[in-house]
Amino acid sequence: MQKGNIGVTTEDIFPVIKKFLYSDHEIFLREMVSNAVDATQKIKTLAEKGDFKGELGELAVRITLDEAAKTITISDNGIGMTEEEIDKYINQIAFSGVTDFLDKYKDNANAIIGHFGLGFYSSFMVSDRVDIITRSYKDGSKGVKWTCDGTPSFEIEDVEKDGRGSEIVLHISDDCKEFLQKSKIEELLNKYCKFMPVPLVFGKKTEWKDGKQVDTAEDNVINSIEPLWTKAPASLKDEDYKKFYSELYPMQDEPLFWIHLNVDYPFNLTGILYFPRIKNNIELQRNKIQLYCNQVFVTDQVEGIVPEFLTLLHGVIDSPDIPLNVSRSYLQSDANVKKISTYITKKVADRLQSIFKEDRKGYEEKWDNLKIFINYGMLSQDDFYDRAKDFTLLKDVEGKYFTFEEYKTLIKDEQTDKDGYLVYLYANNMEEQYTYIEAAKNKGYNVLLLDGQLDTPIVSMLEQKLEKVRFTRVDADIADRLIVKEDAKKNDLDADDSNNLSKVFSSQMPHLEKAEFNVEVQSLGENSQPVVITQSEYMRRMKQISQFQPGMSFYQQMPDSYTLVLNSDHFLVKKVLNNCNNKISDALKPILSELKGLQARLTALHQSQSSKKPEEVTKEEKDDLQNTEKAINEQKTKQTEIISGYAKDDEIVHQLIDLALLQNGMLKGQALDSFLKRSVDLIK
Repeated sequence: MQKGNIGVTTEDIFPVIKKFLYSDHEIFLREMVSNAVDATQKIKTLAEKGDFKGELGELAVRITLDEAAKTITISDNGIGMTEEEIDKYINQIAFSGVTDFLDKYKDNANAIIGHFGLGFYSSFMVSDRVDIITRSYKDGSKGVKWTCDGTPSFEIEDVEKDGRGSEIVLHISDDCKEFLQKSKIEELLNKYCKFMPVPLVFGKKTEWKDGKQVDTAEDNVINSIEPLWTKAPASLKDEDYKKFYSELYPMQDEPLFWIHLNVDYPFNLTGILYFPRIKNNIELQRNKIQLYCNQVFVTDQVEGIVPEFLTLLHGVIDSPDIPLNVSRSYLQSDANVKKISTYITKKVADRLQSIFKEDRKGYEEKWDNLKIFINYGMLSQDDFYDRAKDFTLLKDVEGKYFTFEEYKTLIKDEQTDKDGYLVYLYANNMEEQYTYIEAAKNKGYNVLLLDGQLDTPIVSMLEQKLEKVRFTRVDADIADRLIVKEDAKKNDLDADDSNNLSKVFSSQMPHLEKAEFNVEVQSLGENSQPVVITQSEYMRRMKQISQFQPGMSFYQQMPDSYTLVLNSDHFLVKKVLNNCNNKISDALKPILSELKGLQARLTALHQSQSSKKPEEVTKEEKDDLQNTEKAINEQKTKQTEIISGYAKDDEIVHQLIDLALLQNGMLKGQALDSFLKRSVDLIK
């Protein structure tokens, strides 16, 4: 019997403790099974090369749970080890058996996984003691047993062992008893080892008999050794891809379509990426891509390999060229990763482009589900925008689809403003903005439907990307001013009438939480609506973008800014003005006269004092200016009180305001109840 200490130096042990001793203890089973699969793959490679001429026999890995003995045993019929190899690959943990093997069999080693030495020591996270019972495939080899209790000391002795291969016996610690449950082992094998390339046997298959599940004589093989992504795309049908998707994601709807990745230069990469049917929740759909290394599950945290916007996809990526630390849990920065990310982006773009060209109708039918991926990609990666701009679609309120170029051609004649800007009109809710949409359509304009989760930032991006283009929501202004083609038509009312009319309506506007109203009087034509509420495109856009942009939260605290536009050409607005003038003109005359005199005096005072330095202005002059301003404000207050006193009893004013609020979904509670009662009274 040989006794000794494992050969580790300070330089060796600290990286092992910090990186290899995984934060997640369950990884131990993946490492143990991976090593057994590795050893099995090696004997197959040796046989293919002619360096092993014996019988291969059963090439399977068996996982055995003995709850009574508190052990988990992983057995294989692989290459096994001699005592010298145990000393090199186990006792001297700074080395790895794979390195030597790859050097010798580099032309046929794609299926080799795992650095046995380092990965093996993950077993001590859950074990008080680990035994290795092994026998090399080499002629004349004998059985060897290695035992270690988690300290640097170990024992090696000769044992009887029939046939080549290894058995790793883990004596599970009391504080890791959960790993002695059959259900837990099944869970881990399904999670990490479901697609390993060697059959994995865990117990026997069961059947329902005499009211309970009982074991049969048939081995329970828990993995699929040839998963779909390892097969040639030409050999697969649509149903194969759909079936595999349902195996990966049992409760998901059928995918939109998929992309089969298969590249061997300048790196190795296989996989299948599926476009799922996503509605509006990005975050809940992340982390659905599974990363494998030669069919061994690594992680579903694939940021860094897959471009951020494609983390919304589902599926599998398998590559031996993705650099991982010994836990295979975290990706390291590496040039290969960047190349893989770029390749995947290109492959996805090429696939979308080909679908668009080959089946435009089918592509349009998928667009509402597809656009969240494409919009996210264009927002997060400039190089993807450059590819995607040719197959990105704009959908209008009629349900018709256009590429950027097609849409530009469609609207350039009718929707170019006086400054040469192409104005893209859009709605984000067809029901709520119906009246505005109809008003725009009546002007001969086309209206886009932008109701997606990312459409607000997309609009801002396109305004930067597309030359002389501006996006305007249909309720941002009255239809005549959405696309300004000539200087605005002058209002026919004189200043006093316009001012009085504004005050009539502004004095009766309700006080809504986080909303501000400005009142304007415009000449819109007799057939246009009497009153329209519009919302500032700029402020609304800033508030929406602030949801996506850190540092812009102050916009969320600002009130919504609305404008109540009065159509001075409409007979109802004219009626309000006439009634107002008839009833209060006499009361307003002395006030208006006084105001004109005071404003003239104020202008003269400003002119007089503007030619002087501040220190040259006397106290009397300052007081005169202040008193004049105060007098003006007093007269304006009187004017407002008179107008407000009239307006509160004008049912037409209240009805028009409430109709405008109702149209915009802003009439609620008591105000809505009052409107309904007043409407009934008007019908009477």
